[in-house]
Amino acid sequence: MAQKKTSFDWQDRVGNPAQVGGIETSVLDNGLGKGTRIAWINTGAGLRYKVVIDRALDIVDAFHNQHSLAWLSHAGVTAPRPDANEGIEWLWPFGGGLLTTCGLSHAGAPDDDESGRRGLHGRISNTPAEVESVVQPDLRTGKLDMSITAVVKEYRVFGPTLQLRRTISSTLGQPAIRIHDVVTNMGNTPTPHMLLYHCNYGWPLVDEGTQIVWKGAWRSRGMDMDNAIFNDQNDFRVCRKPLEAHRGGGEACGFIDVAADKSGLCTIGLHNKKLGLAVATRYKKTQFPCMANWQHWGPGEYVTGLEPGTNFPIGQSAARKQKKLIHLAPGRSRTYDLEIRVLTKDADINAFLKTAGQ
Repeated sequence: MAQKKTSFDWQDRVGNPAQVGGIETSVLDNGLGKGTRIAWINTGAGLRYKVVIDRALDIVDAFHNQHSLAWLSHAGVTAPRPDANEGIEWLWPFGGGLLTTCGLSHAGAPDDDESGRRGLHGRISNTPAEVESVVQPDLRTGKLDMSITAVVKEYRVFGPTLQLRRTISSTLGQPAIRIHDVVTNMGNTPTPHMLLYHCNYGWPLVDEGTQIVWKGAWRSRGMDMDNAIFNDQNDFRVCRKPLEAHRGGGEACGFIDVAADKSGLCTIGLHNKKLGLAVATRYKKTQFPCMANWQHWGPGEYVTGLEPGTNFPIGQSAARKQKKLIHLAPGRSRTYDLEIRVLTKDADINAFLKTAGQ
């Protein structure tokens, strides 16, 4: 049988697909992440990234060739902390990384109202996943997709009972990550649902002069430190050098209503002209109507976050008061898709800037 034609000429040259790319699972044996299951995914196109199986299949490290794309906290990969759901305890095991999941029933500041008490950004990122499948690329048959699929449960007797089925996939030879999530209410009563992808980018992608790319309406989150950045007199779409004002808890956050194209897709990202490197993120406006831009440019803790969500990160209580809180009926599901793609060709970067830039 003739081999399927591909853009790579590996026929009779490669016997083991791992020589080109694929997925490798392992267990960390040292430090704060000791005993934590991970999966390294190598696209064979310069992009490689680490999925943390024991933390909801979140993505921590991510590199394109020699350049890191993601911001890592001092802790890095940590073991899951299911108890980290009081106040801001969530920050202790927060490793940063390319994608940290917030939800499934709460995303935002700590919450306390008649419906219960919730810690910062919910429980899901501190929950281990149950792996259903790991699919490797097959050079012999020309099947170049690779994926890992797992189930993560946010469960309590008497509710909420939410299940996240996540598939993270890439295609051999393409510098892109695809996340496909299905959130289902497995319980017998309606349950609140919030989801936010806390995407954290760092140096050298994020540097002084890096362009923050999105198109749409914006407003400050409203605190004094937010207003100092997100105002009409300031160019908040360009990353600054490390700021003294952002030491410790200094930060700024803007709430963005990203404009969708004619097909309903939103495109956001970052462009570092000096490196000739851009990262474009695409998603459906109907799935993620909100996006938060987190800017925490502290010395030694230097990060820019782009965070698509079902709601802005205002918490369940505020979303309920605004009548914008989603409730999933028993047995009902919501589906979410996100693509993160690395761009290095001038034509691709220019098309991205034309689509998503101001």
